[in-house]
Amino acid sequence: MSTDSSSQVYHERQKLQFCLLHSLNNLFQTKDAFTRSSLNEVAEKLVVEEPNKEKWTPFSVLFKPHHNSLTGNYDINVLIAALEDKGKNVVWHDRRNGASRIDLDGPEDANLMGILLNVPVRMFAGLWKSRHWVTLRKIGGVWYNLDSDLVAPAAFEDAEKVREFLDYMIGHGGEVLLVMNNK
Repeated sequence: MSTDSSSQVYHERQKLQFCLLHSLNNLFQTKDAFTRSSLNEVAEKLVVEEPNKEKWTPFSVLFKPHHNSLTGNYDINVLIAALEDKGKNVVWHDRRNGASRIDLDGPEDANLMGILLNVPVRMFAGLWKSRHWVTLRKIGGVWYNLDSDLVAPAAFEDAEKVREFLDYMIGHGGEVLLVMNNK
C-alpha cells in the first residue's frame, strides 16, 4: 500500500471511539453524511423498536443498548440502520470464501459502494480488547484504505492488493461488510 495525499479523497481522523462515525463519513466522502447526533438518533430508534427492552439502571444513561454515550462506540445494528436510511444494503461477507469472491474490479458506480471492516484491536499493552471500523473505497479508479487511525488515506496498488489485505484481516479476526447501492 502506498500513501496518497490526494486532495480529492476525503479522510476523517479518529477521535475517541467514534470510528463508526468516521468510517461512514469516509465511505460517503463527506464530513457530515453522518453526525454524532444522527447516529445517536438511529441508536435511540433501535431501542424503541426493540422487542426485548432491557430494564433501566443508573448505568443506562451511559451504556445504552447500541452505543456508549461516553465514548461513542456504536454497534453493528446502528451501522446497518444508518446505511439503510441512506438507501444502502449491508451484506455480511462469508469469511470462508476469502476476498476472491468480492468483485473489486467493477466500475465505481456499480453495485458495490465500498467495504467496511470490523477488526479486533488491542490497546494498553494488550490489556484492553476492542474492535475498530475501517473503510475501503474505490475513488477515481483507485482503492483506498480510509482507516481513521491513518494519518492520510492509503492507496492500494491494485485490486489484488486489496484482496490480500482483506484476506489478512479475515485471517486475523476481521469481519467484512459489503456496502451495496440499491439499484
